[in-house]
Amino acid sequence: MLINCVAYQEGKKLSDISVEAISDYIQKPDCFVWVALKDAQPDELAIMQHEFGLHELAVEDALRGHQRPKIEEYGDSLFVVVQTVEADGDELSVGQVAMFVGENYVLSVRNNVMRGFLGVRARAEREPHLLAKGSSFVLYALMDAVVDRYFPVVDVLESELETIEDRIFIRGSQRDNIERLYELKRKVLVLRHAVTPLLDAIGKLHGGRVPSFCRDTQEYFRDVHDHLQRINASLDTIRDTIGTAIQVNLSMVAIDDGEVNKRLAAWAAIFAVFTAFAGVWGMNFEFMPELKWHFGYLAALCIMISVCFYLYYRFRKSGWL
Repeated sequence: MLINCVAYQEGKKLSDISVEAISDYIQKPDCFVWVALKDAQPDELAIMQHEFGLHELAVEDALRGHQRPKIEEYGDSLFVVVQTVEADGDELSVGQVAMFVGENYVLSVRNNVMRGFLGVRARAEREPHLLAKGSSFVLYALMDAVVDRYFPVVDVLESELETIEDRIFIRGSQRDNIERLYELKRKVLVLRHAVTPLLDAIGKLHGGRVPSFCRDTQEYFRDVHDHLQRINASLDTIRDTIGTAIQVNLSMVAIDDGEVNKRLAAWAAIFAVFTAFAGVWGMNFEFMPELKWHFGYLAALCIMISVCFYLYYRFRKSGWL
């Protein structure tokens, strides 16, 4: 679906144009066309391929979707894929923005993206001195908007981790904590799969050999690279903390199991006294001492109970019971 098709010249908006007029405007000097599509169909991309002269392999990747974040060069043009990651309740929604960028055009195709980029266009139009840099600034603005949407997701992950950490030492919550920690680890991997490849790819747009139309905007792409590094460092910290939390949680489970085993051992020792005494006096000796004593049975019970109470007192004092 076509969202916008606008022509710009020297940083100023000329007008909304029809798709058929794209090829005319991109021939004008100091003029570029910015087109935005949402959930594009094959016939729509075929028209754009004809108007902009897009490479067929890049068009195929845009149609297929679920691409790894990357930046590829096709002659004098770029094909850029970034993944959007947005919080959708307790889950993370992953989308894709594919961008075809040339000297005088930008075509963005978004799929499964919850929020649009109308704000990016409005921001760029409010800064004509930056928009005059051409299509490379539009590419930066779109990438910067996607990367900025990662920060709230990182904040959500950190808040969720802090909540789980507060529950680690609550007795009886270990199983639930481990399940939540592994679910959080999965979310971190989802965001990491969007950040890490883009962090590696964006180096093609600043420093060293860069496309000719990106030379005046290298510092902007370097800023996006810095943001990605900050996010990547935060994800590393969260991942390490999750690993530590899992180990602590498992240690708490082992401690609880040890407490249970100590209680069982203590009660087993106490009942062993009854078994031992009963086993001795239950033997069929012909000459068993005290068998004919009138108070022998009561004395035996008192001895057994006294020893058991003494063991209970000692186990209780040592913390086993």
